[in-house]
Amino acid sequence: MYLILLFPLFLVQACSDPPEPVNEIPSEMTEISDASSHLVFKLTAAAQARIKTALVEQRLLSQVIVAPGGVSLDLGKMAKVSSRLEGQVEEVFVQLGNHVKAGDPLLAIGSLKLDELVQEFLVSKVQVDLRLANFQRTKKLHDEQIVSERRLMEDQAQYFEAQAINQHVTEKLQNMGLLKKDLNELLHSHTMEGHHYIIKAPLAGIISDQTVVLGQGVSTGDHLFEVVDIRQVWVFANLPIEQAQRFKEGDRGIILAKGREPIEAPLAYIAPVADKATLTVQLRFDVDNRQELLKPNEYVEVRLEEGASSILAIPVTAPTIVEGVQGVFVKDGNGYRFIPVMLGKESDGWIEVLEGLATGDEVVIEGVFDLKNSMLKHSIEGDGH
Repeated sequence: MYLILLFPLFLVQACSDPPEPVNEIPSEMTEISDASSHLVFKLTAAAQARIKTALVEQRLLSQVIVAPGGVSLDLGKMAKVSSRLEGQVEEVFVQLGNHVKAGDPLLAIGSLKLDELVQEFLVSKVQVDLRLANFQRTKKLHDEQIVSERRLMEDQAQYFEAQAINQHVTEKLQNMGLLKKDLNELLHSHTMEGHHYIIKAPLAGIISDQTVVLGQGVSTGDHLFEVVDIRQVWVFANLPIEQAQRFKEGDRGIILAKGREPIEAPLAYIAPVADKATLTVQLRFDVDNRQELLKPNEYVEVRLEEGASSILAIPVTAPTIVEGVQGVFVKDGNGYRFIPVMLGKESDGWIEVLEGLATGDEVVIEGVFDLKNSMLKHSIEGDGH
C-alpha cells in the first residue's frame, strides 16, 4: 500500500521485522487522514519549510568509470649507469638526489685498460700517417711508371688497414666518454698517463640510486647509478574487457592522487591481450608530471568518461532506503509518498532512473532524512496500536 504524507513523512508498509531505532523527535504532524488507500500527513509550516524538491528530467549524462591505478617510471625516461671497463673510482661528482643534465660527469675511473687504449690510439695514428705517406709516394712513382701496379695496391691496402685499426680504437675511446677534442689533445700532448674514464649522465633527471663510493673497485657491467626523469610518468590501470572495449587510444583520463589536483592525461596504450587470471585489460596513460605531483610506485585513482547520452535522471540526494527498499519521496497533491525505484549510472551529481518515475515527477531532494524518520516513527506508533 502506498503512503502519502504531507511533509516529513512516513511509512508505506509495515514490516514483520523489528523497525530500525530512530531518535525521538517532536511531532510536527497536525492531521492524518486516509484517502484512496494513501495515508496523508498534514504538517506544520515549519516542517514543510525544510523540504526542497526537484523535477525528474531528461539530462545528458556521461558514465564515469573509476579504476585503481599505479604510477610507474616512463621506461624511456630512465637509465641504469654501469662501467664499460675495470678500474678504481677516483672521483665522484654527484650523489643521491642530485639533478643532472645529459652529459654531466657522474664519476671518474682510473684504469690501466684506458691507458692501454690511449697507447693503441697514439700508435695507430702514427701508423696511419706513415702508411699514408708511403702510399702517396708509391702512387707518384707508379704515375711515373717506376713501380708496378702490384706495389701500389699493396701500399694502398696497408694504408686502409692502418685506418681501420685507428678507427676501431677511436670508437672504443669515444664509447668510454672521450670526445673528439679529447682525442685531439692526446695527439698533441703525446702523453699516456693520468687518463680517466669519465662516466656521464645519459639523460637529464635525478640520481635515484647510487651504489658506488670513492676508492671502490669496479668491473665491467657493475651497476653504479640510476638516473630517472619523472617529468613524465606512466599510470597503469586495469579494466574488465567489456569496459576496456569502450575506449580507444587518445581518449582522455583523469588521474586523482590523494591531496593533489586532478591531472588530465591521454590514453596512450591498450594491451592487446587480457590478463589470464583477472580477465582485465591493462591501460597506460602518459602523464605530464613537470610539477612532480605524482611519485612513481604510488597508488592513484583513474577516471574515464564515456560519451554522453540522454537519460531520465534525479539528483543524487533524492534516493533513500526504507526497510530495505530503495526509493524516493514524490510530491502527491498536498502530501508525499514513497515510491520504489530502480537506479542506474551516476555522474556529476545526478543518477539515472531506470524504473519507477516519469518526466515531471517532483521528488524530494532536501528533507529526505526528516521524511524517513517521520515514516519510521509513524510505523512504530502504528504497530503499538
